[in-house]
Amino acid sequence: MQRWPSLKQLQYLIALDEHKNFNRAAKACHVSQSTLSTGIQTLEDMMNLQLVERDHKSFIMTPIGLEVVERARNLLSDARDLMELGQQQGGVMQGTVRLGCIPTIAPFLLSKLVQRCAKTYPDLELLLREDTTSNLLKQLEQGQLDLLILALPIEIGGFHCKAVGQDPFHMVMPSDMAAGLHMPFDYKELPSQSIFLLEREHCLTEHAVSACRLRDKSKINPFAATSLHTLVQMVGAGLGTTFLPQMAIDAGILDNTDLVAIPLPGEQAYREIGLVWRPSTTRVQTFYKLAELVKPLIEPQSESALTT
Repeated sequence: MQRWPSLKQLQYLIALDEHKNFNRAAKACHVSQSTLSTGIQTLEDMMNLQLVERDHKSFIMTPIGLEVVERARNLLSDARDLMELGQQQGGVMQGTVRLGCIPTIAPFLLSKLVQRCAKTYPDLELLLREDTTSNLLKQLEQGQLDLLILALPIEIGGFHCKAVGQDPFHMVMPSDMAAGLHMPFDYKELPSQSIFLLEREHCLTEHAVSACRLRDKSKINPFAATSLHTLVQMVGAGLGTTFLPQMAIDAGILDNTDLVAIPLPGEQAYREIGLVWRPSTTRVQTFYKLAELVKPLIEPQSESALTT
């Protein structure tokens, strides 16, 4: 009879590739190092392949080992989707959803979403992870996450997506700086290198520059912040101005500051918020119901609600 690899053996191999260390991989899999090493060795014997090239101090994955890792990730992802069928039998809004969200959305949305979900669907648990867009998409592909909340537009490959609302951008600056501008203002009025943005790994930077039609790159300061709160601190110190999404302003990021949010020149600029999931999932109904919970949480407030 044909012997088949176990999902646990495949998980061991994937963990070793991810952590680049036998001890760390074993801890991630909640097994001893010897158990993990034996499992991978058994997998190699079963497949009659050398997946890991070892010496007494280190190891490298062989080319065929790397290919097996990628195929193993797909198999584990399909296995997780298969197990979701059991959860669906008990009801759509039951079980656990591993939800990933980017840092420019998570602090302003997730606590409200968790509270609303717990009240509306008490049998559904949300497990949260915050990371950059590229990392979250990779984790979704590998089956480590079930659902993402991202800012659009982005390239999502073969994943499915549902837009749930628009999050307008505003320019934020010290009140005395705003008092010296003509309204509606023109970017030409701003000093060179006076606009502070996030690091490029944060998609909000690209979205803001594109949506706000900022073509004069000489206005952008070379310093790149790691978070929206850092941007607020920089601008609050009187060093310049920045773009902030409505979501962050509504959450009070400008409270106790001398900063004001003013409308951008031209048409309203915004980023779109969307949910993203694997096409193989069986939980589409669950995700659509979660989308209905998210929608009212990101609807922009009226202009009068802005700090002025």
